[in-house]
Amino acid sequence: MDKFVIKKAKTKSKRTLVDDTGSPTEDLTRKKCRGEEADALPEQTCTWKRIREENLSCDYTSLFKKAEADEIFQQLEKDIVYFTGDLSKVQVYGKWHNVPRKQVTFGDEGLTYTFSGITLSPKPWIPVLDLIRERVQLVTGHSFNFVLINRYKDGNDHIGDHRDDEKELVPQSPIASVSFGASRDFVFRHRDSRGKNSVRTIEPVKLELEHGSLLMMNFPTNVYWYHSLPVRRKVLAARVNLTFRKIKPPSQR
Repeated sequence: MDKFVIKKAKTKSKRTLVDDTGSPTEDLTRKKCRGEEADALPEQTCTWKRIREENLSCDYTSLFKKAEADEIFQQLEKDIVYFTGDLSKVQVYGKWHNVPRKQVTFGDEGLTYTFSGITLSPKPWIPVLDLIRERVQLVTGHSFNFVLINRYKDGNDHIGDHRDDEKELVPQSPIASVSFGASRDFVFRHRDSRGKNSVRTIEPVKLELEHGSLLMMNFPTNVYWYHSLPVRRKVLAARVNLTFRKIKPPSQR
């Protein structure tokens, strides 16, 4: 991952940097939490890694310390009930397949989310998800009204190349990916360099998403880059991933 990471020296002073487009950006290395809840919660300083490639913009940090992440993971394993039946299938090239993982959605009332041929209505928020969402919003300054949760029982469970670019998403809104449990490889592939008929050669970007981590996928990443969680048979433990999104209410679609 280091090839694609722009590392900054740790400092408490704020500096102005220049990003890939030449516009100023805030130093993400040590950034105090932001958000409406900032006065009500203890101040937290996060160490960020900026991951940049052509039209790829991601920021990565450790959101929860190990002890807290362990506790949250156990609570997720206890409280989350995943979809079954038709809601546990996806449509690929006109054929229905069982999802090679477990999944479920939570969110604000009245929202729906359609992908891979299925439309999902979210379950109402529960305390452990409120805790995670509040921490994400505090750190990033972004609000989220929906979360897709995927559980991978071991390294055989996976998800193939895809982009989170569904029409229900608020345009240009980021997606916040929080991981608990086993560390897994996460691979980005540029849309122009996929498959036998690729028109360009662009090296994939591979990250390792660790227990308690947060990956922010910023615009325009999901326009140009596909991402996947490949099979890793040597991984024997479970992983739970939560991708927080901003979904348009039905009245705005």
